[in-house]
Amino acid sequence: MLLTPPTLARYTVGLLIAVAVAFLMWYFRSIVVYILVSALLAIIFKPLVGRLARLRIRGWHLPRWAAALATLILIWVLFVVACTLFVPLVFDKLYQFATLDFGSVLRSVEEPIARMQEYLHDLFALPDERFSLTDSLIQWFKSIFDYDTINTAFSSIVSLTLSAVIAFFSISFITFFFLKDDELFLSMLKAPFPERVHGNIERAMSSVSQLLMRYFTGILSESCILMIVISVTMIFFGMRTQDAFFIGLIMGVMNVVPYAGPLIGGVMSVFMGVVTPIEGMTTGHTMFVIAGSLLIIKGFDDFVLQPTLYSERVKAHPLEIFIVILIAGSLAGIVGMLLAIPSYTVLRVFAKEFFSQFRLVQKLTEKI
Repeated sequence: MLLTPPTLARYTVGLLIAVAVAFLMWYFRSIVVYILVSALLAIIFKPLVGRLARLRIRGWHLPRWAAALATLILIWVLFVVACTLFVPLVFDKLYQFATLDFGSVLRSVEEPIARMQEYLHDLFALPDERFSLTDSLIQWFKSIFDYDTINTAFSSIVSLTLSAVIAFFSISFITFFFLKDDELFLSMLKAPFPERVHGNIERAMSSVSQLLMRYFTGILSESCILMIVISVTMIFFGMRTQDAFFIGLIMGVMNVVPYAGPLIGGVMSVFMGVVTPIEGMTTGHTMFVIAGSLLIIKGFDDFVLQPTLYSERVKAHPLEIFIVILIAGSLAGIVGMLLAIPSYTVLRVFAKEFFSQFRLVQKLTEKI
């Protein structure tokens, strides 16, 4: 294709517009996140709104706006119930953590620390009279959890709470209108583009909605099942019900982040076991029980169920999903891993609609 000055000018203008749109999306990223979360909720609960709107009682049926409002109230109820169940557990653990004597905790694991100190002494030839691993750990904990750190953390929590309240009401308001008019988000998406590509956008959004619906319902179900299995397992070993459900909650929430999330959750769970060991067990035994149980349960889930589940629900090869998660993690850390699969799914669907003439795109999207 001959690149004439008018064609070059058209491509240049198009590139400048794309850069400007990308900058505006980054600058107003919080609003973009609100819209995307609302669109996702609308996708998930759209079937419920449709069923409520189709209900007929003696010739009378709910208006679409009433069905959308009832669905939004249900979302609120589910959110409040989840907070009622889990927030007290979190605050109880925070209180235990705030009143914890780190010296006592470290002394309870004095034997493995002593073995570690001997290993470090032999490895680095450290003099015994100048180095104590236990004292070093105590000083490290005190330096982390001093007054300034706690004050900063409290300020961050207050700021996060205010941001969460703003996000909650913003997302609720936007979600109501997306539920009320199920074509609203699609209309917003098509508005900047010429009419000739509207059909492609509609087909792409239809596929995206189905794939993301399958993915998010799958990961939510998996996290809930994982939380229950881990909680029951901890109770079976004699852990208090409150502590068992807290560890189950940690692992269930962190399970949303592929691969890295369960590892972080496992470390937190083992630390919680050190803080509140199982009655009748030593701290070391408690750590072994928690780490061993999580390793078996999550090992099977991470390396067998999750790749198969993700690949099946988003119609991609397990190795493909694994590589995408690694790339996203290296580029954007935990947030990147969290958004890797949904983002990759959207890119694949739109690539199939607009760039299907390329062989690579055909290969990556052949199962969609």
